[in-house]
Amino acid sequence: MVLTGHPLAAVTCGDSGSAETAVDVGRLRDLTAEPRTPRPVRLRTHLLLLVTAGHGAVEVDFRRYPGRPGSVLRLRPGQVWRARGARLDATLVSWPAGLLDARLPEAGDRVHWQLTGADEDAVVTEITQLTVDAARRHDHGPARELLRHALAVLLLRLALQPGPDRTGSEVERATFDRLREEVECSYMRTRRVEDYAARIGCSVRTLTRACLATTGRSAKQVIDDRVALEAMRLLAATDDPITLIGRRLGFTEPTNFGRFFTRETGWSPGAFRSDGYQRWADAAPLPRPRHG
Repeated sequence: MVLTGHPLAAVTCGDSGSAETAVDVGRLRDLTAEPRTPRPVRLRTHLLLLVTAGHGAVEVDFRRYPGRPGSVLRLRPGQVWRARGARLDATLVSWPAGLLDARLPEAGDRVHWQLTGADEDAVVTEITQLTVDAARRHDHGPARELLRHALAVLLLRLALQPGPDRTGSEVERATFDRLREEVECSYMRTRRVEDYAARIGCSVRTLTRACLATTGRSAKQVIDDRVALEAMRLLAATDDPITLIGRRLGFTEPTNFGRFFTRETGWSPGAFRSDGYQRWADAAPLPRPRHG
């Protein structure tokens, strides 16, 4: 069974206060089952998912993560996701972009944690209290501030969890992080390494060396990975025409977009939309863009 299509995860934060301040809490079991159209859902909000019962998988941006009690997943606007497993249940915490201080320390772009012991107890306690508070006076100013601060504490707890060590020197990691920020802002307008090096204030060689040290991928590959990922998201989760998707990603000619997508993923855009993610839904191997 594929679980998709719920407003909490796909459209807004629901009715818990204004769109700018709402923190919503729901259950995965309340989502609508749509086995005939097993498509990923594209997020418009932030989403935190804590698996509370059962076993299954949660797929985020075409990567599969194990879902079992104690699993936590952190998703961001623009990503695509779906949960697979008829007996899988989870608590979902959703909030709009811009709700929290942008300076809040977070665990990079990490998606998955498997918590145990005291760490699991602390996170479960935070989410349980959030659930209770979210059911109270959502439109009351102090209540909204309470939810916002509780959410920040929850994210800080996750940021404190140990993660995989990053490779490369501190300077190389900082340069790579700058590139990721610039790419996120401009990948629809340019895929030229020279443009990003100029914005960051370094040479192409320095930028490429930083990317190779931190990811094993060149700067050009990092940029193309991001474009390919966005193309996959739009092809799998929307009905937008392929030519429109190509133009949105900066390809003036449909043939150029088709060649790029095929080179990066092994699928033509049309085959990916009509068959590729269906095979992925059935757990068959699916070539992925190499996006780090």
